[in-house]
Amino acid sequence: MMTRYHVLAGLSALLLIACTHQASVDGPLYRNASAPIEARIDDALSRMTLEEKIKLIHAQSKFSSAGVPRLGIPELWTTDGPHGIRTEVLWDEWDQAGWTNDSIVAFPALTALAATWNREMSALYGKSIGEEARYREKDVLLGPGVNIYRTPLNGRNFEYMGEDPFLSGTMVVPYVQEVQKNGVAVCVKHYALNNEETFRHTTDVDLDDRALYEIYLPAFKAAVQEGGAWSIMGSYNLYRGQHVCYNERLIMDILKGEWGFDGAVISDWGGVHETDAAVKNGLDLEFGTWTDGLTMGATDGYDAYYLAKPYRDGILNGTYGTEELDDKCRRVLRLIFRTAMNKDKPFGSICSEEHYAAARRIGGEGIVLLKNERSVLPISASAKRLLVVGENAIKMMTVGGGSSSLKVQHEILPLDGIRRRAGDLMEVSYARGYVGDVGGSYNGVNSGQDLSENRTPAELIAEAVQMAKEADCVLFIGGLNKSNYQDCEGTDRRSLDLPYGQDDVIEALAEANPNLAVVLVDGNAVAMPWIDKVPSVLQAWYLGSEAGNALADVVFGDVNPSGKLPFTFPRQLSDSPAHRDGKSFPNRGKSFYDEGIYVGYRWFDEQDIEPLFAFGHGLSYTTFEYGPARLDKTSLRENGQLTLSVRVRNTGTKTGAEVVQLYIADDESSLPRPPKELKGFQKVWLEPGASAEVKFKIGPEALKYYDPEAGEWIAEKGGFEALVGSASDDIRSRIAFSLK
Repeated sequence: MMTRYHVLAGLSALLLIACTHQASVDGPLYRNASAPIEARIDDALSRMTLEEKIKLIHAQSKFSSAGVPRLGIPELWTTDGPHGIRTEVLWDEWDQAGWTNDSIVAFPALTALAATWNREMSALYGKSIGEEARYREKDVLLGPGVNIYRTPLNGRNFEYMGEDPFLSGTMVVPYVQEVQKNGVAVCVKHYALNNEETFRHTTDVDLDDRALYEIYLPAFKAAVQEGGAWSIMGSYNLYRGQHVCYNERLIMDILKGEWGFDGAVISDWGGVHETDAAVKNGLDLEFGTWTDGLTMGATDGYDAYYLAKPYRDGILNGTYGTEELDDKCRRVLRLIFRTAMNKDKPFGSICSEEHYAAARRIGGEGIVLLKNERSVLPISASAKRLLVVGENAIKMMTVGGGSSSLKVQHEILPLDGIRRRAGDLMEVSYARGYVGDVGGSYNGVNSGQDLSENRTPAELIAEAVQMAKEADCVLFIGGLNKSNYQDCEGTDRRSLDLPYGQDDVIEALAEANPNLAVVLVDGNAVAMPWIDKVPSVLQAWYLGSEAGNALADVVFGDVNPSGKLPFTFPRQLSDSPAHRDGKSFPNRGKSFYDEGIYVGYRWFDEQDIEPLFAFGHGLSYTTFEYGPARLDKTSLRENGQLTLSVRVRNTGTKTGAEVVQLYIADDESSLPRPPKELKGFQKVWLEPGASAEVKFKIGPEALKYYDPEAGEWIAEKGGFEALVGSASDDIRSRIAFSLK
């Protein structure tokens, strides 16, 4: 079907062809798409006036910045992500514009993607969402997010890729590459140290250099140097007393200096608070909300932004030179030439069968089977009466949560997906169980659901218990939602506990029916005081448009679960390093990361604390046996590599996939190091009885730590150990080697 997007794209292509043809004869070099991009930038920059340069580096609307109309350089259009393309909003408002053709596919949250531990799923995700962004004529996708999971109370953890820098750094690269093949730039966020929401505009992070380089920066570095990211979004918080959107050390010294980033640094919306530092410390493109970029004021006040009139006036009165301005314009022009003026980009597609299939596949592969005693899951074919309990079985989760809120073409709810799969073979009944958030709107997008409920908690539990006694098996579908103080931008969780009295419902169901499976729909770890009474627990995340189908695939065994946790589940909040000894959270002023490099499983290993569920944990409907790890030699030279191999066999009766994880332990380090660190993983698919040899390359890079005194990465000679297993707490084989 021909749409306005195709018409506009076709006209743009014709205009670009015409401009390119003219440029090849006698036109300006910047229009010649076949010319080297740096030469095109030089030519365009030489033709621009001061006014045009200033307009290029700040917003002109809520989500766009000006091009150079006189020169035919187009506007730059951004869109929120990272799980889908945000609905069109009004020019100067957050509320939706009221279009009828801007509904999209919602893909699973990035926690679910990280839980696949599969690079192919990351590439599929990037390809699919990139095609949707391209179809909607977006130039910059504001995502993916790779901030490290430091605390389970961070309201925005569901948008990120877990606690480990190697896992998140590995998974972000294919996403970046595949999005940008569509001529759409990623904007990797939130650079950096954005680990809490409540006081995100004023929190000043204090941490040592080892933690900065080893834990919080590697995923951003991978996105830039391996993925080739074209833009980066600065975060709201401060580091060393300076806001991160224009932080001299993080942007000038590390991002643009050490890493050689040639893209544009874009502010988070309202993340700029002054002109001077923004000019000098590497911010390239300022976006915001109202006139001052943060609070309400006069509409359409974009000329008052810090990189607008105040900057222009500073140049005219001699406060600033033009060197910084030209560098900013170069980077923004480079971004425009890579996206809006890229003649080779495809048309893209939206709401296609392929995209829905991708969302379903990624969702199913990201679901994690945490516990499965007595094989309650998959649901037996002999079961005739299934009871589903819980609000999250019927609540839309694509609306809300902050800037990742979406307007979907459809969202398959868990109860609907389960009923569709059960068909006429099984009676599926439903009980509410508890009441959580009965609303469902965000910036003018409404779910259309009426979840109002007049019964008391006691009445709801009594109904669920009575129905559970009459069922063959029970699925409780609960968890968190995207309301304030849960999984939501702008606020943090207030505790590790499940809200809305869900623990009482689960306890009552466990007494009523032994065949109970708890399904958790959320993006964070939660406390499970009932864990010993419940035989089966499934971590299902926020799965987007195909949530119900993806969940049904796993619950009924059509898909064998193969997800692994991308972060640790603590038994109690005080076990988490950010909350030990009653440490305050959230932090209104200074936030001291005094756990240093001991984040996530590194802390649990170092302190010998047993987690509820470990990093990397995830069960299957089949079983896997590991053989002994073998090395092709016992020592490693400084410029060489070792090959580690291990044979894995499917010893069960179902086809399934296992994520083989490689950890490295340093036995002779001069500085303290964690007991082990993830340095490799591979997902292998095996038929029943089949086996495969999994191989890892171990080079000096896998052995290094950051030496803050030397200011560099060090691989010390001495003894190391390679540990291979199914989770960070389930090591199946280990072997020693040395670095000569």
